[in-house]
Amino acid sequence: MKTIWLINQYASTPERGLAGRHYYFAHELAKKGYRVKVIAASYSHIMREPKNLASDIEIENRGTFDFVWVRVNEYASSNSKRRILNWFAFAYQLLKLPKHLNERPDVILYSSAPLVGYLAALRLSKRLKAKIIFEVRDIWPLSVIQIGGYSPNHPFIRFLQWIEDKAYRTADFVVSNLKNSHDHMASRGLKRNKFKWIANGVSFDEVTQNIKLNNDAMASLPKDKFVIGYAGAFGNANALNYLLHSAKELINETDIAFVLVGAGKEKDNLQNFVTENQLTNVHFIEPIPKVEIQSMLKTFDVCYIGLTKDPLFRFGVSPNKLFDYLYSARPIIYAIDSGNYNPVKEVNAGIEVEPENAANITKAILELRSKSKNELNAIGMNGRKLVEEQYSYKYLTSELESVINCE
Repeated sequence: MKTIWLINQYASTPERGLAGRHYYFAHELAKKGYRVKVIAASYSHIMREPKNLASDIEIENRGTFDFVWVRVNEYASSNSKRRILNWFAFAYQLLKLPKHLNERPDVILYSSAPLVGYLAALRLSKRLKAKIIFEVRDIWPLSVIQIGGYSPNHPFIRFLQWIEDKAYRTADFVVSNLKNSHDHMASRGLKRNKFKWIANGVSFDEVTQNIKLNNDAMASLPKDKFVIGYAGAFGNANALNYLLHSAKELINETDIAFVLVGAGKEKDNLQNFVTENQLTNVHFIEPIPKVEIQSMLKTFDVCYIGLTKDPLFRFGVSPNKLFDYLYSARPIIYAIDSGNYNPVKEVNAGIEVEPENAANITKAILELRSKSKNELNAIGMNGRKLVEEQYSYKYLTSELESVINCE
């Protein structure tokens, strides 16, 4: 059976961050008999607990596969210049892998957003005669240009653009969790027959654990209310301010409550808005372990997911929380413009509304509240069925397997 290296600088294990896409891929591939290693940096700004290494490379056995930690330096924030230096450090360390791992992979999958490491992965693939797959989870440098405001002519942006174009030319295959991303890739020279969409999803081994919600979180939940819930990051892109404006509009609907679970840069601003407007119908809960997410979602009547009006989202979106929501069998308010990717609307798993529009969110909430329990359950089960058929990591790994074995 083939040996697979899954390289993602920002991958992690459940206890140090979010288990994530490649952790689940590795677990499912190992079940099928593949020899798998996930290769990640010892530190990133999204990790809860960085891994302290005594050497450049450390191998951690996860039972069915190995997690390989690569030593890099810590940095202050996502905007730190040292983060960029870590891209180069990680790439340099990758070149040492053959000496430490003492094996030859048949396939190397390198996952963006950091593009610099692809050059090292490509070099390894040539040296070790391995197939190389380039995975795009965030379209760089386009994201940096459109969101960060950098000029396409900036020397470093041009360097990243050169890597992206090179990846499309040299990779044996390109995969992405963004359904329509090939529209962009084709403009950079990628051939359609080299592309495959593989979404994010849920691990049934994880979501079926039925781990009870911790006592602190349970005590913070409102009682006997129609609950609109959100569980995830509190970032600017998540457009939670519009959900709070809807809460303000509904302050006199005393049977409706809003619960926001998580943390992030925007949390202080959101809490200040709630305080200033005396929104007694909004409740904040600290982040909970991933294994408790399904228990939390079961306390909601409706799940909310939103994003800002970003032109990049026309290429599709694949937020992990969406698939957790769908599996929870709760109706979803989907406030995202994701082009022709409309998973909630297509299977009637909730209501799709225009992003950045509090009035539309309010209208959707009132519409769902007017439905009976049986009607809400039927809508929620449409989402559960969609996940079971298309978005389990067992199914998604079979999709990846078809790429791995494609000649």
